[in-house]
Amino acid sequence: MPAWERRSLHVLTVLVTLTGVVYLWMKYAMATDDPFAVVNHPLQPLVLAAHILASPALLLVFGLVLQSHVLWQIRTGGTPNRKSGYVMLSSFGAMALSGYLLQVVTAPAILETMIAVHVIAGVLFAVAYLVHLIISARLTRERRTAVPRRSRDATAVVAGK
Repeated sequence: MPAWERRSLHVLTVLVTLTGVVYLWMKYAMATDDPFAVVNHPLQPLVLAAHILASPALLLVFGLVLQSHVLWQIRTGGTPNRKSGYVMLSSFGAMALSGYLLQVVTAPAILETMIAVHVIAGVLFAVAYLVHLIISARLTRERRTAVPRRSRDATAVVAGK
């Protein structure tokens, strides 16, 4: 996976996760004293807009990573990090689908169900993503310590310089 894809995925995942958590807190954990208030916090519409605008970018980058990393890992047998990858893949699908349906569903019972699915899938994705990064970092560190890098002097000797 190219470095720009990895960095884009990290940044967008953090952005969508943070705006989602902040919006959830503003919408359901905060209360206003004004009986005529439409929102619980003045920044609530801005946070929702940031979440909705960043999400399609995350969907696009996730699709790129799906092509360059996920499908390749599945075809080649992958690494010990496969379980967290599968959890991420399935929870991302549920999160994306429920996020789109939230924009068009009007029936209260279905809307509440979509909200619950979206929040649960979003939290599951964020946790699995963090676990996936931690395991990847550990595996990378183990690989680096198992095969020591050659020093410049050793490389020069091998090259005949």
